[in-house]
Amino acid sequence: MAGVSDPALRLLCKEMGAGLVVSELTSIHAIIAKEKQLQVENKKISEFIEFSEKERPLSVQLFGSDLEALAKAAKIVEPFFDIIDYNMGCPAPHITQQMAGGALLQNIDLTQKIFKTLVSSVKKPVTLKMRAGVNDQYLFKDIASVAQKEGIKMITLHARTVRQGYSGKSDWTLIKELKEMVDIPIVGNGDVTSPELAKAMIDETGCDYVMVGRGAMGNPFLFRQINDYLKSGSYQEYSAKHRLEMFLKYADFAINYNIKFSNIRQQAMRFTKGIMHAAKLRPQIMLAKTVDDLKSIIVEASY
Repeated sequence: MAGVSDPALRLLCKEMGAGLVVSELTSIHAIIAKEKQLQVENKKISEFIEFSEKERPLSVQLFGSDLEALAKAAKIVEPFFDIIDYNMGCPAPHITQQMAGGALLQNIDLTQKIFKTLVSSVKKPVTLKMRAGVNDQYLFKDIASVAQKEGIKMITLHARTVRQGYSGKSDWTLIKELKEMVDIPIVGNGDVTSPELAKAMIDETGCDYVMVGRGAMGNPFLFRQINDYLKSGSYQEYSAKHRLEMFLKYADFAINYNIKFSNIRQQAMRFTKGIMHAAKLRPQIMLAKTVDDLKSIIVEASY
């Protein structure tokens, strides 16, 4: 969720009932380089990986396979975060070409060393986010066995392969198989875009938790809806006006963080997706130069 899971959106999701939020995936090498720069300026790494105390419990997601750098980066971020999550799921070529993200699924020896390094370097819980495999071969079971043995505390499985990217349908039967083979908590991930689908995933797989990714883009209401549906079997529908008002709240949060304006503008596009007259709004949003411009466009659309 790089460029999406920024601190302003995470804060909205938390307010809407998300049990745990996770930072954008961050390079271990970037953390080390930034730490050196920030030390000179007498600043902390939280100036680089921004967050709010209101988000806690808060997980930071790392990627990168250099063991020495991994240990160093984990120790740098540990004082600021409650959980350290390791990414073995990102399908983006610029990540996988570094033998990071989803590419690591095919290198079990290096993966074992990564888990051992992380767990021994920090006292905070270490968790894992992974995909089912790289191509058509499912590799998640071997990785999960190693992860549990090395002390990983929780696994999130996105039930697609790296090759699939975000296409096709995620195979929830793989989540069920994973849940049945390990003793640590399992988080199901993939295609949860409604409260009904969240419940179906839990019912069909037995997973302990559900992770919502793309389904929350422009729709942080989904967390409250899922929680309500699991408790009572019903949930509130939210109108286009609610979504526009939620973007205004996002914009107010965003100005407190160093979020690129281009990313804020993309968030505006997501919050307006599917609403009436969205086609007319998009050109206005793309021409906006400031957060105030975006807010003015959204306010006008609300009436």
